[in-house]
Amino acid sequence: MPTTAPLARTAAEAHLYMDLHPCDCGEPTFTGPTSIIELGGDDLGSRYEGDCPICGTPREFVFRLPATPSLPTPGTVVYGDGTPSELLDPGEWLWVADRYAGSVPADASALDEAARTQVRTRMSAAIAAMSEVLAFIPADADEVPAEAIRSEVGLAMYEEDPGRFDRDRLEVVRDTYQQLIVPA
Repeated sequence: MPTTAPLARTAAEAHLYMDLHPCDCGEPTFTGPTSIIELGGDDLGSRYEGDCPICGTPREFVFRLPATPSLPTPGTVVYGDGTPSELLDPGEWLWVADRYAGSVPADASALDEAARTQVRTRMSAAIAAMSEVLAFIPADADEVPAEAIRSEVGLAMYEEDPGRFDRDRLEVVRDTYQQLIVPA
């Protein structure tokens, strides 16, 4: 197994990556079991493998594990560790944040507790995804470098509105999402 497997900083990041990379038949669901494997040297990896539930095509994802794994605080969503992702580019992270934030009602006050919990989880995921976009901005810069965007989804997001990749704007959106989390 090559040591060039991309780093999945958390299980949540690995699962999100798999969710965003459907089978060739279009099926996004992947529920294969995982195993820890040696990649060579001191590197360990996680291998997810299984068959597509629709067409039966064998699928496999291999990710390098971080040297020091971290576990998120219960009730929070954490994709990374403050460093830029090797799996998703900043445009993909922004797309993910948009999808999670856009999937909740504007007013969740009338929802039952189960629905409010789901809203909190989705908004936590949106906040975490916004933090991932911000991780691509160098300390001495005010925006995501255009060359960091390399996927079709990311390029489409950037071409639609490059201003969305400005540090100040990203921080305002992330902080607004934080304020919108429904209290427990």
